[in-house]
Amino acid sequence: QCTYLEIEQAERTHAVVLSRPAWLWGAEMGANEHGVCVGNEGVWTREPLGEDEALLGMDLVRLGLERGSSAREALEVITALLERYGQGGSCKEEPVPFVYHNTFLLADRTEAWVLETAGRYWAAQRIREGSRNISNQLSIGREITAEHVGLRQRARSQGWWSGDGEFSFAEVFSLTHQPARMEAAKARYRAGKELLRQHAGHITAETFMAILRDKASGICVDSEGFRTAGSMVSVLPRDPALPCVHFFTATPDPSRSVFKPFVFVAGLKPVPQVRSPTFRDDPAKKIPRFQSTVDRRHELYRRHQAALELMERDQEWGQKLLQILQDLEKQGLEGMNALLGGTVAPSPEELADLFFDCVEAEMKFYT
Repeated sequence: QCTYLEIEQAERTHAVVLSRPAWLWGAEMGANEHGVCVGNEGVWTREPLGEDEALLGMDLVRLGLERGSSAREALEVITALLERYGQGGSCKEEPVPFVYHNTFLLADRTEAWVLETAGRYWAAQRIREGSRNISNQLSIGREITAEHVGLRQRARSQGWWSGDGEFSFAEVFSLTHQPARMEAAKARYRAGKELLRQHAGHITAETFMAILRDKASGICVDSEGFRTAGSMVSVLPRDPALPCVHFFTATPDPSRSVFKPFVFVAGLKPVPQVRSPTFRDDPAKKIPRFQSTVDRRHELYRRHQAALELMERDQEWGQKLLQILQDLEKQGLEGMNALLGGTVAPSPEELADLFFDCVEAEMKFYT
């Protein structure tokens, strides 16, 4: 059972860790036990938006992670389900539908892909070196590695492409007049590209955290009713003997949040402090949907928000708390760097408690 649709079950699914809006089934981003990571962003294209309930892009993120043991397999899972069921339905917990198509970043220890969609049509680009970012717009031009079998025919039949010359997915399927929020996305995309270029050859987890916290570029969003809701950075070593490490904030606005490390091991300790409450008469599940609102914030989220309000009222205290949180994050990063560098070897039990312990430590500072 996905957010709106029920689809056939797979014989076996992988363990996943997800960062997701609490009201829906899918996820904005996450990882699985095989070191596959997937994240998505909304885009608007020439293909009509599906207001009918289908699969959300966020459902496809989770399905790719649950059913794909490599980035390529996750890509195949997503495209097959997209072609079969389509994408559509509201992506926001509000009575007025908010609908978009999706672009995805997919990576594992050995390869990375960008997958971009327009309705049931799609194009994918394998990233062979360097860095790559996405930001609420189509970005795959002529460098298409794989595509929907009917992609070019669709473009010709709609009069969007003559069939002559090279085919650029972004040029052919992008809207001529972009919605206002996509205009801002262009600047954000360029800024992300430039920040990655500046650090080329020496990008670390800390580099990515700094980029995700960059407010000047608009990458860290805190305006127009939107705020960056959750952030994730993953380190996927090429050496299969080393674990993949996934850092999650589990709270909004990464510039004032702590990235906490998570490692897949047997016997993981549950972390109820970052699980949102469930509701018997959930307004997201009752038809018509979203007729009322409920407080979905988990315990860490509530405490974090209360602390932020205090920080804004008392600048001096706020600076002290921010320093404590930064130190906490630094400890987590140093521990993980030592683990990946082979200078420490934590027991499986320690790794199983790792994320729980970090969340607990953060919550103590808020009380």
